[in-house]
Amino acid sequence: MTTRFPGGITTVTKSSPLGMFGLPDPTEWHVFFDDFDTYTAAQWTVTETGDGTQALTDIDGGALLITTAALDNDAVFMQKVGESFLLATGKKSFFKARFKVAKSTQSDFQIGLIVTDTTPLDATDGIYFQKDDGDQNLDIICRKNATTGSTTAVAGTVADNTFLTVAWYYDGAGNLSYFVDDVKKGTLDASSSYLPDTELTVSFGFVNGEAGATTLTLDYVFAAKQR
Repeated sequence: MTTRFPGGITTVTKSSPLGMFGLPDPTEWHVFFDDFDTYTAAQWTVTETGDGTQALTDIDGGALLITTAALDNDAVFMQKVGESFLLATGKKSFFKARFKVAKSTQSDFQIGLIVTDTTPLDATDGIYFQKDDGDQNLDIICRKNATTGSTTAVAGTVADNTFLTVAWYYDGAGNLSYFVDDVKKGTLDASSSYLPDTELTVSFGFVNGEAGATTLTLDYVFAAKQR
């Protein structure tokens, strides 16, 4: 059943500037969402080994198809231009993405909020999901300054050419919940010892684990932080 609110809904007091707006105050959150109905290359910094490609593909709902070149360890990593997410105590933050990889064992991938870095898979700061070459384990990592500290856990497993949804939620109080296919899998310590202390950006990409071009298909990516 649909519940109707003809008078509108709000998240602020009626005396605030948007008190009579009739919808939740959009300025309370910084939100990034890309459903890949369109793709503008200039919005992304691309780090490649080999001559990979990035292009929209024909899938209901929109998707970005990333293809590596054909050699072992050829790679394509993409980071949104401009680091615009600084995680902070007292501020809730979210990340969610849906994607699939053609090769679940013979590949590495990384996706989340990560510091801009020209050496992918060696991120110094970020909260992200990662899979290493040679296994199917989906890891969740919360890392601050590389040498300062990081926490990690196995969140699930990855299958060939099968879409999965990954997500994390930082509660602003030192707890990082992580989810696979919308099911909570656990909580990591995201206290000040591990919470990234520099600006991060939406990041994703992968490395070929054997000869022969391979693909990652990204359906959507979402990130949000309380202002």
